[in-house]
Amino acid sequence: MNGSAAELEMLKLRSTATELLLKEDWNQYINLYSRFISRCHFPQTSTNDDDDSTKLRQTLCSALSNRAEAYSKLRDLSAALIDCDHALKLNPFHLKALVCKGKVLLDLHCYSQAFECFHRAKALASTDSTLSQLLKRSQKLDSQSKTGFIDLSDWVLNEFNGTCPELAEFVGNVEIRRSEACGGRGLFATRNIEAGTPLVITKAVVLGRGIMPKATGGETARLVMWKDFVDKILDAVKKCNKTHALLHTLSTGDVEGSDLTVPKIELFKPECAADAKRFELDVERILKVLDVNCLTEESVSAKVMGRKKGCCGVGLWFLPSFVNHSCCPNARRLHVGDSMVLHASRDVKEGEEITFAYFDVLWPLQERRKMARRWGFLCSCKRCNFEEERELELGELNGMMDGVEDKVSKWGLNGKEKGYLRASFWMGYCNEWEKLKRRRVERRITEEIAVAGSIFDAVGGDERVLRTLLKRMKNGSGFGHGVETEEMEKLMRMARGVYGRVMKRRAMKAFFELELSSTAS
Repeated sequence: MNGSAAELEMLKLRSTATELLLKEDWNQYINLYSRFISRCHFPQTSTNDDDDSTKLRQTLCSALSNRAEAYSKLRDLSAALIDCDHALKLNPFHLKALVCKGKVLLDLHCYSQAFECFHRAKALASTDSTLSQLLKRSQKLDSQSKTGFIDLSDWVLNEFNGTCPELAEFVGNVEIRRSEACGGRGLFATRNIEAGTPLVITKAVVLGRGIMPKATGGETARLVMWKDFVDKILDAVKKCNKTHALLHTLSTGDVEGSDLTVPKIELFKPECAADAKRFELDVERILKVLDVNCLTEESVSAKVMGRKKGCCGVGLWFLPSFVNHSCCPNARRLHVGDSMVLHASRDVKEGEEITFAYFDVLWPLQERRKMARRWGFLCSCKRCNFEEERELELGELNGMMDGVEDKVSKWGLNGKEKGYLRASFWMGYCNEWEKLKRRRVERRITEEIAVAGSIFDAVGGDERVLRTLLKRMKNGSGFGHGVETEEMEKLMRMARGVYGRVMKRRAMKAFFELELSSTAS
């Protein structure tokens, strides 16, 4: 089909294409343009001045761009990118192809390349406000992907109304290494890291959320949600070779940890080339990977920002899948939309393994052992080893606060060891403090802050510990005037360990109010 014929044919199919577009029937839309493109003869160069060749190039560019947009709607980003590149090879200045490629590159987390596409497009349409917004968005995400700096203050102050903030992919000062603690692989800090610092920010490959009924039918609802989740994972793997390759780095649980390959951290970084090794689709292997690596949002080591009550979720995030358990963890998860912010929950030393709690670690050794067995492993972290050496004497305490403090004094415990013991009997402290409150015994908040601070230094930030302090420190006017500066500074430090460095001080205080009001209701 020559240029004039192609131009005429394109005009004829436009009404059908518009109808399919309005119906959002993307598969038929793609088929329509595929049939048209297959009948066209591609010009060899984009420099031929022949009028018929020029018409053919322009028509093909439009068809390829339209099909690329449809592929993008179906999340087949690889196919969309191929069509955009074909169109731009025919005409490097085709506006629609440049914009479409920029949007696809944003979805692929290639922020600087997306910015370049939008910049070239802006030169062709300088007054286009939409392009200005895309330029600003890509520039912001590119900067965020390099620094890991995010600010949720406005969203928090607006009580989570409006659009959930978009977060860029970010990999901080971490790498994957062999883990002596678990015998497999783990994520490790490559430099000293302060509490609250983002370690990894990443979007879920797939995230399934729903409201699970508590009555009869709840199990059926979970099975339906899981089947939908698995179908979406398989669809994502089929459409994106890089997604399939990254999923292939995750453990199935079948192979001994020492036999697993240690992938390079560069594979997980934004802008990483998408030309990854191809693998045959193995559904059985993928199901095993999901069984071992999926994370639920309902966890003692996680916080979901702006979520409605009763909603639960399960998702797959690649790099956080390498994080192992410890009863003295140093990281927590913050969920913002489909993205996860994995951040340090206490100060982390260079070379230290990044860990978060798979289960509730504010319990004595025996209880933690039971929970670990349900997960299929035995924890041998520093805290567990410390308590194991003193197991007989600790068994006599029965969770009494005075007894714990007597042991702290008798054994001359300092630093993290003191925090380990207090964390194991945290419920005992809470019960004793509640009894004192009912008896209207006056006590200073500094005692509770000291206990919470030692727990924070030993096992990282914990939201339940923080909330106990918040309830005590809140006065009639909230967390503003009347709260001592030193006490508030300690509270803010713990809050950064629980929620990360994601909001300014004023927003954090407003967030405290929101959290306490939601707990009360």
